[in-house]
Amino acid sequence: MKPWYDLRVNDCLAVWLLNPYAAGSHKAWADGFAAHSRHKVEILEMQGHFWKWRMHGGALELAAQARQLLAAGSRPDVLVATSMTNVPAFLALMRRELAAIPLLLYMHENQLTYPPPPGTKRDLTYGMIQHLSMSVADAIRFNSAYHMAAWFAELPRLLKHFPDYTHLPSIDATRARAAVLPVGCDLHRLDGYRTTANHETPPLILWNQRWEYDKDPQAMLAALYALADEGIPFRVALAGESFRVQPVEFAAACERLGPRLVHFGYAEDEAAYARLLWSADIVISTAIHEFFGVSVTEAIYCGAFPVLPRRLSYPELLPETTHERCLYRDSEDLMTKLRAALAQPHSLPDLAGHAAMFDWSVQAPVYDDLLQSLAGHV
Repeated sequence: MKPWYDLRVNDCLAVWLLNPYAAGSHKAWADGFAAHSRHKVEILEMQGHFWKWRMHGGALELAAQARQLLAAGSRPDVLVATSMTNVPAFLALMRRELAAIPLLLYMHENQLTYPPPPGTKRDLTYGMIQHLSMSVADAIRFNSAYHMAAWFAELPRLLKHFPDYTHLPSIDATRARAAVLPVGCDLHRLDGYRTTANHETPPLILWNQRWEYDKDPQAMLAALYALADEGIPFRVALAGESFRVQPVEFAAACERLGPRLVHFGYAEDEAAYARLLWSADIVISTAIHEFFGVSVTEAIYCGAFPVLPRRLSYPELLPETTHERCLYRDSEDLMTKLRAALAQPHSLPDLAGHAAMFDWSVQAPVYDDLLQSLAGHV
């Protein structure tokens, strides 16, 4: 590695990005950074399956890939690891080959505050892996202020579960290396699909999140059913990936919403998804969990007006001046804000310019400068 005084602002670093769970937003984030960084980013990745095994044993495969790169003549100036990486295990396996290489841990998610599925208990093993990973990282970045605050609020309770040698004071040292770094989003890829708004049809409400319990689809559907029962004109697009064979609540929605439902299920390709984004007048969320909100950010960038919970990471996605109009406090307030938006769908404020701050064209230089600083001070 170059000494710190020989590093220049425009130097191209060799970055190895460790991503043992390459699926969904984890893969999109890693691929997006590699594509937009001024540095040379090599992604060491594994398929996005079996997340528990990835956190326990993924370091074995990542170390094998690292040795292949070393054998081919590549060597990193800095390492970036996602939050699914068992960083202490990886560094132990590579202690002879990669000693003293600085490492940034990016907390895309965490297993300590993520809500467990209904009927299950949290396994503290995985939160502990992430705590140990933070303990050895040179820098830690969370994708939202909400995420960082939630983690450090819960971390003392994790350590107090154990009988002794909890090292509670170490939390302060970990927090000192932590800060917020928003997710970079490839928003400009959507520009080529832009369509002209059709003011002659009823407004389109878009729901474009995972069909899973942590996004609380039942609450979203209940709101739509209530609007339909009131006779308010609107259309609905239910898009998003499902990991269940047939989510029963969505099957019932086909019958309840009838001709209002203009799209149902995961968009078949990016073009179809982009067209839905540009066609949407309103994007809705009823999530009980969200560390950032990429899909909502994409919809806002394409002109959809957001109606979102006044909690989690959502307030960070919007200008504070819009919070009262866009963020709801409870189910009653959700209905009030939806009715107001549907009453004047073509005069809603455009927040696309604010959402554009999360595009990689803005965020990649911030990431790059951070890595440059990290490499230059070790």
